Amino acid sequence: MQSLAARSALTPLKLRSAALRGFTSSAAKRQAVAAKSTPLNKEFKIYRWNPDEPAKKPELQSYTINLNECGPMILDALIKIKNEVDPTLTFRRSCREGICGSCAMNINGQNTLACLCRIDRTESKDTKIYPLPHMYVVKDLVPDLTLFYKQYKSIEPYLQNDNPPAHGEFLQSPEERRKLDGLYECILCACCSTSCPSYWWNQDEYLGPATLMQAYRWIADSRDSYGAHRKEKLQNEMSLYRCHTIFNCARTCPKGLNPAAAIAKIKLELAAD
Repeated sequence: MQSLAARSALTPLKLRSAALRGFTSSAAKRQAVAAKSTPLNKEFKIYRWNPDEPAKKPELQSYTINLNECGPMILDALIKIKNEVDPTLTFRRSCREGICGSCAMNINGQNTLACLCRIDRTESKDTKIYPLPHMYVVKDLVPDLTLFYKQYKSIEPYLQNDNPPAHGEFLQSPEERRKLDGLYECILCACCSTSCPSYWWNQDEYLGPATLMQAYRWIADSRDSYGAHRKEKLQNEMSLYRCHTIFNCARTCPKGLNPAAAIAKIKLELAAD
């Protein structure tokens, strides 16, 4: 026979064991029954065009997804549609952090990045998604950026200086460094250039807001000694002066930059030479 003291010593252990079993079973029950929520269905109308079917005209294709089973951004919806509904949907994407500019597209009439654009959760309003405007389309939401990058290459976007310091790095004062703020952050997403009517009309010769802002980024850099050469390349009627300060570029930039201000500064410097 166990003594009363021995039985009382075992009681706390039994109590803890029973409590643990009860906690485990209740947790399992909660996990077994998923919380049911009312579906929040949203319609997305997405531009579709396939180069393998040249006789078929571009169209808007509708997809409906439950936003309660989707992330908050437009890119989340596109990935969900591609993964679960239609694997033929084609678009560019990479970092998902607004750093690379890959997922630039026109969403509800404005050029922006799909990874930074929140889904409007109003169930009755559809969302329309197109590729960047006034560009040749490779497929669906993928524009052909060949000319855009060719123009960027033409401004020689790298440091040029024939007299490097004998020791160490090129040095800049804080004031000189601050001149580059609002310029170097450009991610070349092409949202600004493809929102510019001047670029739509003259993109074969006009460099466009994104490229011109990067041109000024190197003109303004105190470490670069090719400023005169860079400005000379812009001294013509088309490369720079097709800008009519419409400011679409500043309104649409997903990084909050102001290409129009950079273009105005280039014009001032060219006028002063």
